[in-house]
Parts: sequence; structure tokens; C-alpha cells
Amino acid sequence: MLISGDGSNLQAIIDNSQNSCYEVCLVVSNKPDAFGLTRADNAAIATRVVDHKHFENRKAFDQALREAIDTANPDLVVLAGFMRILTEEFVQHYRGRIINIHPSLLPAYPGTNTHQRVLDAGESEHGVSVHFVTEELDGGPVIAHSSLLVDPGESAVDLAKRVAEKEHALYPQVVTWFAEQRLIMKDNKAELDGQVLPPNGIKVD
Repeated sequence: MLISGDGSNLQAIIDNSQNSCYEVCLVVSNKPDAFGLTRADNAAIATRVVDHKHFENRKAFDQALREAIDTANPDLVVLAGFMRILTEEFVQHYRGRIINIHPSLLPAYPGTNTHQRVLDAGESEHGVSVHFVTEELDGGPVIAHSSLLVDPGESAVDLAKRVAEKEHALYPQVVTWFAEQRLIMKDNKAELDGQVLPPNGIKVD
């Protein structure tokens, strides 16, 4: 798993692994002070730090990151709050076995600051999506999403907290599907149990 910060989604996936068919074999962070590394240590999971500040460009950083990941030979690379844009070469290396979670109902609101943007637009519905990672930022095939209704007058902070609760339930579910060999990316589309999923993925509540 790749992280940059607190690692709350990492914790949800670790907790769920106790009753599932997968295990977290390595946690890598680009920030040495990321609290997610402590979460991994507490769970006796191997950790590595690949500090992006020590590299002159993205290509060199991604090469070192890839080398760190490949020491564990993972079946799936899970981005969990990893705040770096990955190079095309990196994404292609893990094509079909790298996923990300994004706090919006993709394809709506890719990028950052999604909660405030949703509020500013007056949306009545918001949520979270899990997708396969491709070269397009937040544009890979969506696997699943979970939604909620926006409360009138709520702040972006409060909305983010409610979306995070959805994230912590949804992400372990998708990881489990992949571990059970039910989920694949084929012809740039997500398939679950042999069925091509809709553009916004399967709805999970």
C-alpha cells in the first residue's frame, strides 16, 4: 500500500484483513513522518520510506518507488491517500493491478478539494469511488462507489468526515474482490464476476 499521511484507509484495510483472504505485505510512504507508517508498525507490517524530496524528478522517484514495491512482489498495489502523481511508465508497470480511492462520485469532480467543490456547486449527492489507475488522473475504470446525501448547511469538514466513513467500508470490499479473483481490468473496463461494470461502477451502500 502507498500512503502519504494519516493512513485511515490503510487501517480499515488492515482491520478487514483479519476476516478476509488478503494480507497487507508492505506499506510505502513518500513522507517519513506519515502516521500511516506507525499504523503499519503496530500491525507488524513491513514499511519503506521513499522520500520524493531526495529525487531530482518524478521519473527517478517513481523508479525507486517501483523497486521498493517489487521487493514484496504484491498482487495488488493500493493507493491510500498517496499524494503524488505517478508517471506513465509506473502506471503501465502495474496496469490492471493498481487501484485508488477518490472522494467523489467519479467521473464527477476529479482532482482535489472535492468536498468544497461539491458544496459550491450545490450538489445534493456526494460520495466516494474506487477505480483502477490508468495514465489519466482519476480517470481509470471505476469499480465501485458509495454515495450519501449532502446535508443542507454542512461544512466541507463535516462532509469529508462522512465521506471517510464510506471510504473505510468500501475500500476493503474492493480489495477483497480482487483477492478473491473476482475483479479484473480488461480492455480498459472493470469486470466483476465476469460482468462489465457501468461507467460509475457498482453501487455499494
